Amino acid sequence: MSIQSSADVVLVRQAVRQVAIEIGLSLVDQTKIVTAASELARNTLDYGGGGTATLETVQVGARRGVRLTFADQGPGIPDLDLALKDGYTTGGGLGMGLSGTKRLVNEFELVSQVGQGTTVTVTKWK
Repeated sequence: MSIQSSADVVLVRQAVRQVAIEIGLSLVDQTKIVTAASELARNTLDYGGGGTATLETVQVGARRGVRLTFADQGPGIPDLDLALKDGYTTGGGLGMGLSGTKRLVNEFELVSQVGQGTTVTVTKWK
C-alpha cells in the first residue's frame, strides 16, 4: 500500500484491522497492532516523506500472526538507540512513538541509513 497522504494512513489502519480480525487476534491485540500500524504509517509520511506499507499474514506451525513492513526513502535515522529511547522526540510529541510501538508488538526490527531511508518491520502473533 502506498502512503502519500493522511487518507492513506487511515486506509492502512483499516486494512490492518481487517487482517487482524481475519486471523483471529483478540480485540486487545487488534488494537495494539492497529495502533502500531498507525504510528508507523504516520512516521513514514511525516518523517520519511511517504513510502509503502506491506501487510502479510504469517504462520509458523500452528501459530499465526500479522507482519507489517513500512519503508521510505527519506533522510533516515542517524541514531537508532536514541530514536528508540522513551521520551525522545523530533516532532514535539511525547516521544513514545517508536519505543511505544516496540512494546505493542511481539517482534520489532528497525533498519535505517542516513540519506537512504528507513524500514520498520513488526509482527504481532496470535
